[in-house]
Amino acid sequence: MTETTPPGPEANVTLQEITFETVREICNLSDTLSDAQKRMVAPNAISIAQAHFNEYAWFRAIYADDTPVGFVMLYVGPDEDRGKEKAFYLWRFMIASPHQGKGYGRKALQLIFDHVRDLGAKELDTSVGQGEASPEGFYRSLGFERSGEMFDDEVGLRLALA
Repeated sequence: MTETTPPGPEANVTLQEITFETVREICNLSDTLSDAQKRMVAPNAISIAQAHFNEYAWFRAIYADDTPVGFVMLYVGPDEDRGKEKAFYLWRFMIASPHQGKGYGRKALQLIFDHVRDLGAKELDTSVGQGEASPEGFYRSLGFERSGEMFDDEVGLRLALA
């Protein structure tokens, strides 16, 4: 067995479909999170299962070079509560603990921003839990602002896409 060098900050970040061959590895990324982080995002296995039963879910594994480092899931569909024919919602997003702080999350989100822009999005919504390990600061550093909405116990954030 040969050891591979973990990707560095200059790694090429891509969004790749999850396959039968990669699903277990993507699910196991959730196990790397701290207990506080695990309270902020559902396990990847649950997200992947939910995506298979929601026609508006779009999900991908996040790779740095050839190494899986995270998971993202979007909701792209109608929002009857707001009277929108098409809404864009960052439903789940995680970077495995050993790969945090290397810029992969920012690069992956730039790819997501480009993807939803290509689909016609003018804004992207998400929500975050509050407390220890809240990702709100990370999202705000990317331009998200509080939307004034609450989703259960989570604070709504919105990014205007130019």
